[in-house]
Amino acid sequence: MIPTLGVCYYPEQWDEAMWANDATRMVETGITWVRIAEFAWSRLEKIEGQFTFEWLDRAIAVLADAGLKVVMCTPTATPPRWMIDKHPDMLAVDADGNPRKFGSRRHYCFSHQGYIDDCVRITQVLADRYGADPRVHAWQIDNEYGCHDTIVSYSDVARVAFQSWLAQRYIDVDALNTAWGNVFWSMEYDRFDHIDLPNLTVTEPNPAHVMAFRRFSSDQVVSFNRAQVDVLRAATDVPLIHNYMGRILDFDHFEVGEDLDIASWDSYPIGFLSDRLEGSDAHKTAFLQQGDPDMQAFHHDLYRAVGKGRWWVMEQQPGPVNWAPYNPAPLDGMVRLWSWEAIAHGAEVVSYFRWRQAPVAQEQMHAGLLRPDDTPAVGMAEAAQVGREITALGPLVQKQADVALIFDYPSDWAWSTMPQGADFDYFRLMFSAYRALRRAGQSVDILPSTARTFDGYKLILAPGLANTDPTLMDALANTTGLAVLGPRTATVTDELGIPKLSQPVVANLNIEIELSESFPPTHHRTVKGGGCVVHWMEKLRGPAPVLMETTHHGAALVGADGLWYLGGWPDREMWDRLVAVAADKVGIATTLLPDGLRLRTAGKYTFAFNYSAHSVDWDGQTFAACSVALWTDGNRVW
Repeated sequence: MIPTLGVCYYPEQWDEAMWANDATRMVETGITWVRIAEFAWSRLEKIEGQFTFEWLDRAIAVLADAGLKVVMCTPTATPPRWMIDKHPDMLAVDADGNPRKFGSRRHYCFSHQGYIDDCVRITQVLADRYGADPRVHAWQIDNEYGCHDTIVSYSDVARVAFQSWLAQRYIDVDALNTAWGNVFWSMEYDRFDHIDLPNLTVTEPNPAHVMAFRRFSSDQVVSFNRAQVDVLRAATDVPLIHNYMGRILDFDHFEVGEDLDIASWDSYPIGFLSDRLEGSDAHKTAFLQQGDPDMQAFHHDLYRAVGKGRWWVMEQQPGPVNWAPYNPAPLDGMVRLWSWEAIAHGAEVVSYFRWRQAPVAQEQMHAGLLRPDDTPAVGMAEAAQVGREITALGPLVQKQADVALIFDYPSDWAWSTMPQGADFDYFRLMFSAYRALRRAGQSVDILPSTARTFDGYKLILAPGLANTDPTLMDALANTTGLAVLGPRTATVTDELGIPKLSQPVVANLNIEIELSESFPPTHHRTVKGGGCVVHWMEKLRGPAPVLMETTHHGAALVGADGLWYLGGWPDREMWDRLVAVAADKVGIATTLLPDGLRLRTAGKYTFAFNYSAHSVDWDGQTFAACSVALWTDGNRVW
């Protein structure tokens, strides 16, 4: 596969006289794909039932005539104002009971059937007009599900839909009462329509109630997306895509991805560093203008799994953004580094957001490849450089990694519902494991919890996996590689109760958890040989051999043969020790990389990415600041 570049373009926001020159300059920059129409509903249907497609027809013609491939979008993330008059109850409602009003975007509740019907209608109209158009090479459905905390809605229509969902799931209300343990605090129900949404309660609601609502909310996204997929499948054979976000866990991306052909995500490394990633002040200062060295790679690997091997970056940050608490500019070289890192992880397309910086509205401070006055922004030259380098390098081939990490969205819902400690966060735990693997120089495959075979993987990590499916547990226990589970693996049922069997419920793992305790950030348990347990620790008992223990003689890691259990949350040093010992056991070569330097293997090529703002020496070579290095067969290419 030879990767290509793309860009996000909004012809409705610019004078039509500019389009042809824009298209010519895109091609000259090395761009192949152009995404359009994702926010254009008001220009397509200013008045209900009265469509104005002529401008879009002309835009497609101009772009295609220049040699660009069009990604057509359904505009359902931005319903026009008249839609609110038609469906005044379609607005999402937050946990405090406040409606998410018109005047921005994503102002809809996934449960509103009237709005869903209108989404199907506009999708059908677009599909009838462009579904067989050879100039349209892919479709994007909606935009950034979950952005702005818009998955979970506490509206009246969500309440009614939730009641119906519960009736289908539990059939009998007494079965629900039993499953949820509603005898506690006299929370039993006589009818499904008595069950409200789990917000505005005096104290915390029943965790089983919350978990059910989280599952329902995810299912609503799947259904909403599928309604548009069904229309497009009947009209076109080109790939269907959605652009996911970073660290959005409110719905199961794997389930949405089952209905699509390609997963994509919107990569904003500097914005994410300050907006949605924990880290010390020193860490955030060191990578202020580069982004975290592992955040982008983690999502590249995650969405490669969601897309079943096919994935894009639909929006790549090319300069300062506007939405983070602070918005510094990328250091020279970072736009190129981010682009090549995505390609090294298997991206078919890296698409920059956006072509030209908008001089108006909410995103006017968000950089594009061009400034508002049409002069090139800093990211333009680096994007063009990547385009030339792609052509020179030729195809890249992905291969299965030695190491896998299992990721499970319902586990995040479980632990955010019942964290038992302010610092227990599923994403943070998973990301700490991923970082340790990357510091050890490993390429990583992320797998869903629905995986049942692990052929070819030498090491599999599954921390914090709440899923209690016995077939998964058996598969992990019987893999020919080494599986490292815990903490909290299989320690709750699907209804967030304590299992009747001894914990954790994992075949061939002869241990029990006597109790669990959570720690404040100021407390830790020192581990013999180096490192600490932080945030969370379990008191383990049983005959399983102890592989690591605290100085207070508490087992921190136990196991034998091909199955280990981690009874606490490791700090950085303990993670590094664990990965090194586990890798050595299964014959994986590791190396502890300098801060900021990361490796990725793609077929015969090995890439090195230096996120540091200074040069780094490693393995007899020097890597310049904010640079990409490439070598094959022991010979350095760049």
